[in-house]
Amino acid sequence: MPRLLVVDDEESICFSMSEYFSLHGFKVDTARDLEQAEELIDTTPYQVVIQDLRLGMTRNPDGLDIIRRIQERSPSTRIIVLTAYGSTEMEDEARRCGADAFLRKPKPLSQVAQVIQGLIESPPKQAARSA
Repeated sequence: MPRLLVVDDEESICFSMSEYFSLHGFKVDTARDLEQAEELIDTTPYQVVIQDLRLGMTRNPDGLDIIRRIQERSPSTRIIVLTAYGSTEMEDEARRCGADAFLRKPKPLSQVAQVIQGLIESPPKQAARSA
């Protein structure tokens, strides 16, 4: 069973994604802040991480830190950024950090599922990325 981590500060998004992807054969964990996400990433291997870029009022709301940490810990993990705050510059920076896909909220869960399926079926990304 593939493992999925959802990192978003909105409880409703974590809940709906957890419910949806659990029904579609994933083991789903959720994190609502950077510290919780880091703890899960450090202890659990994930096939896919879906994350927001802005995580509320935490000490550092920058989701790019999570992308970098995932790259350090598990370079084969596929990363999907799902954010309402996307700009072309932010998308470029997220991809440089290691994001595989960049989606803008709101996005139907069926479309997120299609992106996940495509990433899972595509060849693994290279362990060494250029920064």
